[in-house]
Amino acid sequence: MGKNTAVRSVRRLDLGYFIRPASETGGPQPRVEPVLAYLVQHAQGLILFDTGIGSADPETEAHYRPQRRALQGALSAAGVTVGDISLVVNCHLHFDHCGGNPLLAGKPILVQDVELATARRGNYTIDELIDFPGAAYEELAGETEVWPGVWIIPTPGHTPGHQSLALRKGDGTVILAGQAYDFASQFASGQLARQAALHGVEQPLPDYEQWLERFADFDPRRVLFAHDCSVWEPSHSNFQERPSDVESHRL
Repeated sequence: MGKNTAVRSVRRLDLGYFIRPASETGGPQPRVEPVLAYLVQHAQGLILFDTGIGSADPETEAHYRPQRRALQGALSAAGVTVGDISLVVNCHLHFDHCGGNPLLAGKPILVQDVELATARRGNYTIDELIDFPGAAYEELAGETEVWPGVWIIPTPGHTPGHQSLALRKGDGTVILAGQAYDFASQFASGQLARQAALHGVEQPLPDYEQWLERFADFDPRRVLFAHDCSVWEPSHSNFQERPSDVESHRL
């Protein structure tokens, strides 16, 4: 991959956190989860992957107790403004992933058609975050290369229309997996289950998401998540973070 690759950088944005109650964690304790978005600098412009926690009804607010960091402030810390964004991609349309969309009225929002249809049927998300004034959806039906080196990949599971973003960078591919998995460790388990199956290990084996086969085609060097600050890297990776990347929080 040459130095002139169109994807130049990926920067994580901290947009707050929420408290997942014990009834949803599978254990005796609640869990605090970050809400992370990603800013992608490309030769053709800036892509924003997810937009943070939206305002919700009182019941949802009490259930998740979200603590928000304003999208405008997070973008400002990265040296850009809402007006600088060229494309918006939401991994899915739950309120903790599309909350800042109304601030981006008029900007193209790329979404799987099944995801938008599900959201519009109601009882799925916060309706005001979907069809707000100036909402400019571009509906996709499957995988799409939206810009050179930028692929949207359907990753159904958490929702029927969940999607991830694969980015070809000069030093390898980065995948923004959103909430395709809650944690990097779960993704790692899925990867290992796939490897075991490929190696012919006898059943029983854990199930894994079939779209991991498509991820493998990209040979990712990093996979990043919406609710986990941990980053997955292949066990054979020799990648070393450059000091400039550490200082700028670029990934």
